[in-house]
Amino acid sequence: MKISGTLLWWSLALGLAFSAPVSAKKAAIQGVGEYVIPAWFKQSFLDLREDARGAAAGGKHLLVYFGQPGCPYCAELFNNNFSQPHIVEYTRRYFDAIDINMWGDREVTDFTGRTLTEKTFATELKVWFTPTMLFFDGRGRQVLRINGYYPPHQFLAALRYVAERQSERMSLREYLAKHMPPPAAGRLHGEPFFAKPPHDLAHPLGKPIAVVFEQRDCAGCDAMHRKIFPQPETRRQLARFHVVQLDRWSDTPLVTPTGERTTAHAFADALDVAYVPSVVLFDGRREVIRIEAMLKAFHVQSVLDYVASGAYKHQPSLQRFIQERADRLREQGVVVDLWQ
Repeated sequence: MKISGTLLWWSLALGLAFSAPVSAKKAAIQGVGEYVIPAWFKQSFLDLREDARGAAAGGKHLLVYFGQPGCPYCAELFNNNFSQPHIVEYTRRYFDAIDINMWGDREVTDFTGRTLTEKTFATELKVWFTPTMLFFDGRGRQVLRINGYYPPHQFLAALRYVAERQSERMSLREYLAKHMPPPAAGRLHGEPFFAKPPHDLAHPLGKPIAVVFEQRDCAGCDAMHRKIFPQPETRRQLARFHVVQLDRWSDTPLVTPTGERTTAHAFADALDVAYVPSVVLFDGRREVIRIEAMLKAFHVQSVLDYVASGAYKHQPSLQRFIQERADRLREQGVVVDLWQ
């Protein structure tokens, strides 16, 4: 989802207008963001002194996120950055994250021991943009402040800057200049085996179905197309499927395997697709299994074979199937490399 700088300016100027009802005399506000705070954010009493000490005791920093309902850039943070497993894994490993509503009324105890509301706290900290993220060490010292949305590659580099304690050596600008990874392609990649729309997945297709959920600005999606899909064995396994690519956030119409008319976005929500890329495998109307992590090619190929061969019907353990498959290939003289 592309968001304009103009929309951010208006979102700041309008404040609570994101969630306010639209009167008959006013045109609708477009671009309002929808998102959910992840369950792995810490359930906090908002005593920041305790939160910072607790994070430090676990070898982590405290990440304090300021957002507001309807904020499109907050939606981009959660639906784009925090939909990518490697970013979530890194954040959870090195940070305790808590959320604060810049218009909220919950009580916050700051690092001086004062108790004030979320909105007062946000005002005192001059939180003008959402999202704003503040990073603290165990003593309550602010290590970094991010005003606004960073795209995934830049956001991950900023997390590393804090986790690696580089603030004592250089500025964030200097660190990004040296260490920021290249951005994702920013587009969906086509493949010759992707079925052409319209997508009606309810009619008998003679094959199981593989639904590949992706999004723009997704490094994991880029890697899947660059490293896994080109391999001949991957292509051979995918040929056993009816393969559909969907932009996880798009309004592309489709008919689901159960016959429901919906959109790609709503279908992904109904399936609780939390990460991209995710590959959901169906046999008829039934979801059999999904791939929703950064797997190597051999494991992707094995999961595809597990479904396409029907082995899942008599072998309930995927891991046993993978081991047996590796043994069969080795007996045929095929070198099995689990890390390629």
